[in-house]
Amino acid sequence: MFNALIVNKDEDSGQTRAEVAQIGLDDLPEGEVTVAVDYSTVNYKDGLCIGPGGGLVRNYPHVPGIDFAGTVESSSDERYSPGDKVVLTGWRVGEAHWGGYAQKARVRADWLVPLPDGLDTRAAMAVGTAGLTAMLAVVALEDHGLAPGHGPVLVTGAAGGVGSVATAILANLGYEVAGVTGRPETADYLKSLGAARIVAREEINETTKRPLEGETWSGCVDAVGGAMLARVLGQMKYGASVAAVGLAGGAALPATVIPFLLRGVNLLGIDSVMQPYDNRLRAWQRIADDLPMAKLEQMIQPASLGDLPKLGADILQGRIKGRVVVDVNG
Repeated sequence: MFNALIVNKDEDSGQTRAEVAQIGLDDLPEGEVTVAVDYSTVNYKDGLCIGPGGGLVRNYPHVPGIDFAGTVESSSDERYSPGDKVVLTGWRVGEAHWGGYAQKARVRADWLVPLPDGLDTRAAMAVGTAGLTAMLAVVALEDHGLAPGHGPVLVTGAAGGVGSVATAILANLGYEVAGVTGRPETADYLKSLGAARIVAREEINETTKRPLEGETWSGCVDAVGGAMLARVLGQMKYGASVAAVGLAGGAALPATVIPFLLRGVNLLGIDSVMQPYDNRLRAWQRIADDLPMAKLEQMIQPASLGDLPKLGADILQGRIKGRVVVDVNG
């Protein structure tokens, strides 16, 4: 028997309740690989799945946790052997399939990625889906021509999980990073990650009737969407790109096509859930190479399985800074 965070739903009231309980190997879903989980983390989707579900959870009881890293215990797939260190993000694990908020998990081999040299399982979960998404965004921007020296790169929602890692990666690669935040108290934190400039959210969150403004940003990692993304599109330099990774400010995009037509601006959609295996390998290797581990350590808030019900509520309210690392054995 081992510990897991189990979410149950009362069919009459529709209310959910999350608590740590013991389950056995026979309770785990089908899959080719059984992993002894070391660490997981907390993402916005996890907050939904711990609490109301947000339409993501299909069946109860449920074990959330869309990310985990650990050691292979058994495998019927020749790609993995006992003792291998692995990481999992995406593939609707923790939503439609039981996830990483347990001391053991069983998943399909196709969903796993070998942990690259230079990362341990704790660091991998300090990165997690948020950090993987940030690196996928940086890679996409570089593939579309972004390079140091082209001008400042904007990161919106900079104090959040994706924004924090994006800021640290970009600064480490030699970019001049401007971090947007609505929390003035996070300015010192962002500067410690390498942000050269702090932009108050209200400076850039208002819609404007002008489809184009001054050419300011050579690239952007946008975790906000909505009116802010529309505003940013009109401030991009000629031929520059915006990597859209989130919608904290809303799913609507009150913009015009003028930035695309007159400045050749690119809007790049970044998905981490269904990314092909080779793209994941490339991104995780870049994380091992280009994310400064000392700065990663600054982002970490440690937690245990018992902390997750509160943390799930906190992340839905925007009260989480940086990255939560959940020691499922702690």
